[in-house]
Amino acid sequence: MDARCVAHLDMDAFYVSVELRRRPELRGRPVIVAGTGPRAVVTTASYEARRFGVGSAMPAVRARRLCPDGVFLVPDFAYYREASREVMAVVRSHVESIEVVGLDEVYLELSGLAVPDATMRAVREAIEERTGLTCSVGIGPSKLVAKVASDAEKPRGFVVLTRAQACTRFAGAPCGLVPGIGPKTAERLRTAGIDTLGKLASAHPAELAARFGRRFAAELQRRARFEDDAPVSEQRKVISESRELTFDHDIVELTTLERILGDLVNRLCVALTDQRRAGR
Repeated sequence: MDARCVAHLDMDAFYVSVELRRRPELRGRPVIVAGTGPRAVVTTASYEARRFGVGSAMPAVRARRLCPDGVFLVPDFAYYREASREVMAVVRSHVESIEVVGLDEVYLELSGLAVPDATMRAVREAIEERTGLTCSVGIGPSKLVAKVASDAEKPRGFVVLTRAQACTRFAGAPCGLVPGIGPKTAERLRTAGIDTLGKLASAHPAELAARFGRRFAAELQRRARFEDDAPVSEQRKVISESRELTFDHDIVELTTLERILGDLVNRLCVALTDQRRAGR
């Protein structure tokens, strides 16, 4: 293992798993957490539901078509936040330097620990013992390697990789596997004949720069080669912040839209003021 050591811990189907703690009779059934409106989307789905093709961010109406016998539950984010606090309390009791990146995932700085993999096994076991929830763990020399490793063998995965091992293991994976390469960029890469991380890593820099610009091309290749030196930081740098609302039906009245937009702007301004931040 490289000198630096970082872990990424990701809870398995977190919202569904939390729901199953209070609805144990649903274990083994396809359970889908989603809103109720006609434009609602799936928050998460149990692994049983995923076998039917149901996935996060999918329109709920499509999920119902794919899995008509699924059990649909309305999200209860207050309940999920409390469960997240339980999980993070366990994590903090084992490792001091962490970066929480959501209700269900966290990076841990393990550099300097004698046996980092043993520490993470202890963390994983303690979480399951105290909360009844399972998680997957990835360990590597960077946040990028750890993140991709944690997703590799879900659920209950435990994957330890060096950067070189990550490059080899995921060379045939689609470019969108790594964070930082979104669907639109991945499609542009496919159009250029680059459909795997291995091809992206070995692409000619000048040809890539001609399509994406020198700086972005270099960053894409860094991602494909799993080169990352981002620190594990308790205080994450927030690049943007927004407020949004999904309508159950189309709204064409301008006055109604202006009122809703004004409310969203006010909510955002209040939040920024509380944080002593401002827009540019």
